[in-house]
Amino acid sequence: MATGTEPSSQAGASGVHAASRAAIPARHLRTDRWWLAPACTAAGLLAFVVYSTWRAFANADYYHAPYVSPFYSPCLAQNCQTMHGGPNWEIVGPWWGLSPALLILIFPLGFRLTCYYYRKAYYRGFWASPPACAVAEPHKKYTGETRFPLILQNIHRYFFYFAVLVACVLTFDTVLAFRDEHYRWGHMGLGTLVFLANIVLIWAYTLSCHSCRHIIGGRLRHFSKHPVRYRLWGWVGKLNERHMLLAWCSLFSVGFADLYVYLLATGAFADPRFF
Repeated sequence: MATGTEPSSQAGASGVHAASRAAIPARHLRTDRWWLAPACTAAGLLAFVVYSTWRAFANADYYHAPYVSPFYSPCLAQNCQTMHGGPNWEIVGPWWGLSPALLILIFPLGFRLTCYYYRKAYYRGFWASPPACAVAEPHKKYTGETRFPLILQNIHRYFFYFAVLVACVLTFDTVLAFRDEHYRWGHMGLGTLVFLANIVLIWAYTLSCHSCRHIIGGRLRHFSKHPVRYRLWGWVGKLNERHMLLAWCSLFSVGFADLYVYLLATGAFADPRFF
């Protein structure tokens, strides 16, 4: 007796329509708004891409003493604006005529692009591979991350090391935020709180990374022989449970920190001082 789910007989069919798969006429059987989550994800990521691209190429309004935009830190080119006591590392000579942000953003951007959560986010939101659970993807075949360019996702662990270095520099910038506009120490403004919140979220997201968890606790045969690493592995595991939340919060915080510096640098308002 026919059930309507016999294997497909379409010639050359592949993917979910391959001859070995059940022939279900409906694209999916979900009745909820399954498209809402990938649509919101795509909209959020697209908004950040547009904003960060504009700021990265702007090459202006990224420093207002004592704050420096996290998009431009550390500043590696000689065409950087002078930042008193700030992250001015003139490694690249005067031949670099583009925005200095392009020299540093490749590292945090590469870390996020290859992040396990962000892979899921843009695979579903942009590539529909698949768009949601129990919803067939529109592609004829699936090769995963075994071919170029997606095979490059495997270098995530190396971007993690660079992300740690960038987080250390942003920590230094946060310490410098306890100065006033005349570079005198012992002061705190609203921008200081913005930078504090940002660096906490940046570190939480970075340390919640799957690669960090593997570096700390991977390849251990007996946790009992490594009590310190086991405790650290447990802490990172707790952060890892909230990796998605930390990914979005840190993405928002780093964008907001840059926007705050931009508004100060353009004279939109003055930084409120608490002491």
